Formats: sequence, C-alpha cells, structure tokens
Amino acid sequence: MPNRLATEPSPYLLQHADNPVDWYPWGEEALEKSRREDKPILLSIGYSACHWCHVMAHDCFEDAEVAAVMNRLFVNIKVDREERPDLDQIYQTAHQLLTQRGGGWPLTVFLTPDQTPFFAGTYFPRTPRYQLPGFIDLMENVARAWRERRGEVLAQNEAVRAALAQQQPDAGMPEALTDAPLAQAVRDLAQAFDPVWGGFSRAPKFPRPGELFFLLRQANPGRGRAQRSGNAQAREMALFSLRKMASGGVVDQLGGGFCRYSVDEQWIIPHFEKMLYDNGPLLHLYADAWALTGETLFRDTAEGIVGWLLREMHAPQGGFYSALDADSEGHEGKFYVWTPDEVRAQLTPEEYAVAAPVYGFDGPPNFENAHWNPVLARPLAEVAAELGLGDEVAAARLANARAKLFAARETRVRPGRDDKQLTSWNALMIAGLAHAGRVMARPDWIDAAQEAIDFLHRNVWRDGRLLASTKHGVARLNAYLDDYAFLLDALLETMQARYREVDMAWARELADALLAHFEDADAGGFFFTSHDHEALITRPKPGYDNATPSGNGVAAFALQRLGHLLGEVRYLDASARCLNMFHAHLIQQPIAYPTLLAVLDESLVPPRVILLRGPASALQAWTHALAPRLGAHDLMLALPNGLTLPDALAKPAPERPTAWICSGTACQPPVVDLDSVLE
Repeated sequence: MPNRLATEPSPYLLQHADNPVDWYPWGEEALEKSRREDKPILLSIGYSACHWCHVMAHDCFEDAEVAAVMNRLFVNIKVDREERPDLDQIYQTAHQLLTQRGGGWPLTVFLTPDQTPFFAGTYFPRTPRYQLPGFIDLMENVARAWRERRGEVLAQNEAVRAALAQQQPDAGMPEALTDAPLAQAVRDLAQAFDPVWGGFSRAPKFPRPGELFFLLRQANPGRGRAQRSGNAQAREMALFSLRKMASGGVVDQLGGGFCRYSVDEQWIIPHFEKMLYDNGPLLHLYADAWALTGETLFRDTAEGIVGWLLREMHAPQGGFYSALDADSEGHEGKFYVWTPDEVRAQLTPEEYAVAAPVYGFDGPPNFENAHWNPVLARPLAEVAAELGLGDEVAAARLANARAKLFAARETRVRPGRDDKQLTSWNALMIAGLAHAGRVMARPDWIDAAQEAIDFLHRNVWRDGRLLASTKHGVARLNAYLDDYAFLLDALLETMQARYREVDMAWARELADALLAHFEDADAGGFFFTSHDHEALITRPKPGYDNATPSGNGVAAFALQRLGHLLGEVRYLDASARCLNMFHAHLIQQPIAYPTLLAVLDESLVPPRVILLRGPASALQAWTHALAPRLGAHDLMLALPNGLTLPDALAKPAPERPTAWICSGTACQPPVVDLDSVLE
C-alpha cells in the first residue's frame, strides 16, 4: 500500500511512496505525532538523482524487517533537500557538529520531538559493512538512548542548539574595505591549484564555478586601459582548469552538459548525475572563456551545454527540469559508457580510425567491467596529421562518428529525470543562457532565457511573493533567499542581453521584496528564510559559496548593480550592510566567499555602466561588436528608441546609435562612433 508520500509532487518523495515505511512528509502532522507519542523523529533527507540515496532505499527502506523497526520506534519523515534547502542546511550543519566531519546525502538524522538533532549520519547499510553499523542495530541503540539516557540527550540538545546559534555570523565593527582579500584569494587558489590536471583539490574534483568566476573577474576586469591585462596568474589557472574539465569525462562528450563531479583527479570518470544548477554557471564561464581566447573547445563546450539543456531539460510548458539521475537499469553510468565492440559496431573503419584516438577508445578501458567513458584524449588535428588526412575530412569523420554513437545511445534505457522546476535553479540557468547568448551572439539562447523568465513570472510569482517549486503547473512552497537573489541576478543578465521594460519592472519588485522579507535590517545581510517562514530550530544567514553561489553574495551583488543602474540608494545601502556583515570572514578565509568577493570588488571600484540608445536595428551591430569585449566590471544595456525607461536610464532617442559611458560617479560625453566606443 502506498504511504503518505503518494500524494506529494516531489519525484524524490514519490520514489519512496511504495516503501513499507510509514513515511510522512515534513509538516505539522508528523511533528505533532512525535510530540504526542513522545517518539523521536527519524529524518531522512536526499534527492532524486542521488546514487547512495537509491542504495539505502533499496537496502533499508524497501526491506519489510527494517521498515517494521522504523515504524515501531520512530516517526519517519522523508525530505527532498532540493525542495527544502532550509531543512537541509540546518541538519547538514548539525551533522557536522555531532560527527565532526562533513555530511552529504542521504542524510540520516534522529531528532527529539522538539526537532533538535541528537544523532546523525549519512548512508547506513542494512547489515554492518564499510565500517558502518547495520541500520537495525543502530536504530535500536538510538531508541534505547532516548528511553534510558534522556537526561544526557537533552543536555546535548542544549549544546547543539547553542552551537547552531554560534554558526550565525555576528556583525563586527565596520572596517575600511580594501582589496587585500582579493589578492589573498588568488594566492590561496594558487597554493591549492593542480598544475597537471587543473582544479583546486585532489579527487573527488568538483567544477567549483564560484572560484573560476572569481579568477576570470581578476583576469579580465575591464576597468580601463591601464588594468585591462588583469591578473595573468588568475587567467591561466581559470583557463587551464576549464580546458582540462572540458576535455575530460566529467562533461558528456557525445550529448553535452556536465556531470556533478569527477571521482578521479583527471576529470575522467564522473558521478554521472547531471544537475541544472551546475550547468547554468558553467555555461556562463565557458562563454567568457571563449570571449577571452576564441578557443574552439570553449565554444563547443558551451554549445554542448545548451544542446543538452534544450533537448533533455526543457519542459514543454516552459522552464527547465532539475536533474538527471546517475543510474539507469540499476547501474551508475550505464547509459553513457561503451564496450570496444559496441563502438566498432556503430562506425565504419575510417570513422573508428579517427574517433578511437580522439575519444580514447584505443587505450585501456577507463571504467569498470571493461567499459569506456569517452574523453578528449588527443587533439583532432594531431590525429588527422598522423592518419594523413586533411582537417576537414577528419572533422567530418569525427562528426559522423559522434552522431552515430549518440543515436545508438538514444536507444538505451534513459536515466530518470527529476521533472520539478525549481525557481532558484532555473534562475541560475537563465543567467547562464542570457550571458552566453549575449557574449556569443546567439539570439536563440536569449529567446530561451526570456521564455523561461516569462514562465517563472506566470507560474511562481503570486501577490508580490515567489514560490520555490512548480510541477505540472502547480507551484508550491514559500521561496527562499536563493530564489529571490538568483532570479534578480538572472533578470540583470537577461536585460543586458535584450532589454525589456517588463523585466526591469519585475527586477525592482523582486529587489523590494528581498529587502522587505529577508534583510536583517539591524545587523545586515539576509536570512535564508523569509520573516514569515515556518519557525525552525535556527535561522541561517549563509555567506559562503557551496555547490551553488551564496544567496547573500548574489543578493548583495545584484542589489549593488541595480542600485548603480537606477541610482537607488536603498539597494546600494543594503548591499553595503551585507558586505560589512561578512567582511571579517572575507579577511579570514576569502576563498570560501567568492561571490561576496565580487561584491567587495565592485564596492571598491563601481561597475562601468554603458548605455546604448538608438534605432533598434542599428543598435544590433553595436551590441554584437561590444559584448565579447566587455570585462567583468562592465554593465551594458542596449535601449532601443521607443521604450519607457526609469529616470536614471532615460536618455534622448537619437537617430543614430549613441553610447553614454559612466564609471563610478563620472560620465563621459555621448559617443556616436562605434570605433571610439571599442577603443
């Protein structure tokens, strides 16, 4: 019989709807039952594309004996961490406090009826293995501790709540802002940099877009001729890492798009799940890398991300789905990997002669059970020369081989897809699409970004407030800081790609809602949950970047930019209060806060604002010429004649394209010659 999860829209919760476990979704019914029956809560947090979540589900939650123990001893609550990042943040932090090590998913936490965690872990097997206790024994011991050692548990709870409260940043004394954290962050990244394979860690290796964004900002500030060269060391670390990632197996070489991370230091074998939130920022980065270098690899990688997005993640009703699973037919990566015989069967000998060395098929298998995960093992030009082929002939054979392998792969059983549409993750992708569309002169990508903006406006904006998730036309859940901040930033990117009056109006509404519902007006910064959100055991105000950028960082960055565009002091002041709130943390550990470092950077040197005005048809040539040349500190809007504009943007409607360029509080005379603007 289905349990209470059967009526939930979350694909992850629905995966557990037929478990013999008496699951509850998070809500008052379960919490009240725990209080009434004096039963601890077994809280299990995961997400639909999580491999080890599937393993624990099969091992434990589908097992009748395990479920019987769970049902007898606990009130069992299942949470989709993508729908409830507020709960995930709190209990991941609690896990770290209780275990003194990092967490992950599945997250398994035992709570007292007042929601305080007293024991935590991640994956547990049914029977002891991997140096982990069996789940049944563990549950019996936890329940026994609650019954027989309650005084110790409650005393620990007080300590846990106090420790959680101490995790929140304190407003320190205002200090003079300097660029010292920027220079220190470059030095810290240089120390962590892998000069052989790129990236900033050993295995497992994550793309970590925040650090790469920071480095490219330092590499290409665009703040005038004297500083145009930027930081050469930052440039090389970023571009080298982006090349190595794009050449590895962490990107789908046949279908495009990045997987979550690489299990090895060489980017060869990924954890095969594909997440929307990774690919939006990576699209932005690869477009910028192409603009800096003109390298084909960067262009192809960006185009591959968009190809995957529009083919596999674009919902018919609008917006983008959340994730693709790592597994198919019960095996991780099965959809993506090949045996030698499978490859040879699809290609002519001539095609195989080119594809094998390019994709690494001529070397030893790189994946388990004698399979290959394709990588870019050798440059095509090198292979062509070795075979005595012209570049065009070799490229045509490789394109044919790739198309055939992709078509054959399409006949396989596909990984599962999480088809909910999250506001914050959609916003990250919209920002990447709009930015890449502008930089790479792809109006079709800008169209897709604007269509997704319009979808969100229709579906998740209600009475001046956002909702966090929508599925099959039903929007739900009070939105979080990330939803407002990321969407405001996406609107700024989309307006730079193609200005619309409706987008500016919505940006102003979002900014005002952000200040009204999330800002800590006394101490500065923004809470992760709104002032009228469900009361939880703590209320985080996170500033550091994780897999997604910091909501505080993006809110402060977007408000600062919108404040400069509109001359709105309220937005600038809120951004400054947020930066001051976290400034001491930036000094102590700058690289943990790359998004806030961008706020600091533009607080010290405001962005250069470039306004273009004139007939719409004539402006197009200007925007195409200027967009790839802009630096990280440049903010450009093309405003065709005929628009109704906010006062700060209102310029005359000239008969020929004209540029107004302002740096900080100083503006230059209007410029009517494109070459002069480029200069």
